[in-house]
Amino acid sequence: MNPDDPLLKILACPIDKGPLHLLEPEEALYNPRLRRRYPIVDGIPQLLPSSGEQIPDDEHERLVKRIEAAETS
Repeated sequence: MNPDDPLLKILACPIDKGPLHLLEPEEALYNPRLRRRYPIVDGIPQLLPSSGEQIPDDEHERLVKRIEAAETS
């Protein structure tokens, strides 16, 4: 999956139904509101609630800074 993939505009978190952010090169989608990361396996987002991984505070801060930097560039 790449940042220009139109699928990214319609994918949503299975829990809060909000938008997700693509994390590269990790091949994952991230919901900063719930601090949950969903893997992308063989190009397919794994968006079951049980597939999500809770992210610790320090990693969340790092990911949010990356997302903000990508959005401003």
